[in-house]
Amino acid sequence: MGSAAKLISGVQYVHRALIVFTVLTVAAIEAAAGQSFSIRDLGTLPGVNFSQAYGLNERGQVVGVSAIAGGPTRAVLFENGMVTDLGAIYPDDPYSVAFGINNRGQVVGDSYRHAFLFENGVMTDLGTLGGLISSARGINERGQVVGYSNLAGRGGVVHAFLFENGVMTDLGAPGGNSSAAYAINDRGQVVGYLRTASGALHAFLYENGMMTDLGTLPGGHDSQALGINNRGQVVGYSSTASGEGHAFLYENGVMTDLGTLPGGHNSQAVGINERGQVAGYSTTASGFLHAFLFEKGAMTDLGTLAGANNSFATGINNRGQVAGYSSDTTVHAVLWTR
Repeated sequence: MGSAAKLISGVQYVHRALIVFTVLTVAAIEAAAGQSFSIRDLGTLPGVNFSQAYGLNERGQVVGVSAIAGGPTRAVLFENGMVTDLGAIYPDDPYSVAFGINNRGQVVGDSYRHAFLFENGVMTDLGTLGGLISSARGINERGQVVGYSNLAGRGGVVHAFLFENGVMTDLGAPGGNSSAAYAINDRGQVVGYLRTASGALHAFLYENGMMTDLGTLPGGHDSQALGINNRGQVVGYSSTASGEGHAFLYENGVMTDLGTLPGGHNSQAVGINERGQVAGYSTTASGFLHAFLFEKGAMTDLGTLAGANNSFATGINNRGQVAGYSSDTTVHAVLWTR
């Protein structure tokens, strides 16, 4: 797998009671390429210095994860300057993390190592495909949920799933033995990765009951698809002939290399909105990782919180707001706005 693949944060698990914390910190930065963006620290639950944002909707609601004082990490909602703990499925395993939210305010993620759907103040266990572990990674406006789960008796083998109308459906893994889904659009098109017969990971597009291998950038070995909009444009990352990992845009059967920030070697695209704006992160000439916005053929460095060296974009909405996190000795969820 290309080195860009290693940039993704590992899955964390999350909690139960509702806690609200007012966020006090707001910072502003000047991004590269002459464009001005504000970066707002979304804060954390009380008494800790760790939070990450993973998804957002058109209402500006952001979801992710925060540590709690003396305890585990919890799924949280960032809204109106407050951080709300969304709880966990079971009190005896109080870990959870939220990855996606739609405009109806439905939130998905995982807790107790099971995929969940949170709505109307209740977190519901979506179950698994027969194994012990599942994770929900994306949800569309129809309430369809996608993610991955391991299978009964298959150990670490996972398959992509689609959950709707109370049923979790295995999307399979043609040509290999594993797959995982990361995003779904309102047309029901699903993207993620599948493991090929050769053992490589390849981005896929699932529609009309068929999973299509999207291949890689020229000379590459591995790829993963992480985002899709309603026009069917797909983004993710792929290894290249040089062994680097680069963000890509796939449309009309063609995978295009989006490059990196100036002087960087690896990049990853994580989301795309209906305007075709792409969010992700890239190494820089200094070797740090910075969030970017790609539009009109140009990749713009979104910068970091003051005093931090690294930042990561994890989602983008149609207003061009970008969610993610900025890190150094501490890690805080952030929201960029032009």
